[in-house]
Amino acid sequence: MKAIALLTLLPLVGLTIFAANIMNTTPAQAPAPKLPANAKTIVLGGGCFWCLDSLFTQVKGVLDVESGFAGGSPQGVSYEEVCTGATGHAEVVKLTYDPNVISASDLLHLFFVSHNPTTLNRQGPDSGTQYRSVIFYSTPEEKQLDEQVRADIIKQKIWRDPIVTTIEPLKNYTRAEEYHQHYYEKFEHASAAERMMMNVGYCEAVIQPKVIEFKKKYARFLKD
Repeated sequence: MKAIALLTLLPLVGLTIFAANIMNTTPAQAPAPKLPANAKTIVLGGGCFWCLDSLFTQVKGVLDVESGFAGGSPQGVSYEEVCTGATGHAEVVKLTYDPNVISASDLLHLFFVSHNPTTLNRQGPDSGTQYRSVIFYSTPEEKQLDEQVRADIIKQKIWRDPIVTTIEPLKNYTRAEEYHQHYYEKFEHASAAERMMMNVGYCEAVIQPKVIEFKKKYARFLKD
């Protein structure tokens, strides 16, 4: 579960209540865009999936971002089960992207600077194997590219400490519950009353600073 030491973070029941109400109060979502025939996907884990979702939805060429769980056993797990750390899953985002607009290599490079890949089983205040830094692959070609980009990041010495990001075969991917999808976007559109039923402290103290920094540093990659 998201770190509970920050500000006034509410328990999961608050999130569940919010999930029942938010669909009726936020602006209607546009229909899902028709995906190009050559659309591809990539699955990444870098701590809280709310954070990665809030960043990659802004990237040019990213057509869809879905929060989920991957890498553990069994398939079909719930958020509560993953939070125990017993299933072996990581919180992930599945990015669907247009390779004619952005390459998998660029997405991977953005991934390595959008979170801290040097902290083992931890991302900021969140700790546990479910928050590990991980890239999941489905083909030998994807694995090779993942290893090349990780080696490139290490060579560039972008991070002072050793990179601990693992590269794992994709297995047992499960879409997360609806209230997790685009959580920060829902927070931005929520009323003051609705925000009281959300994880306000986490959104304001953890996600918001990341969004601001990402927009400032990587504007050339962002949608208009």
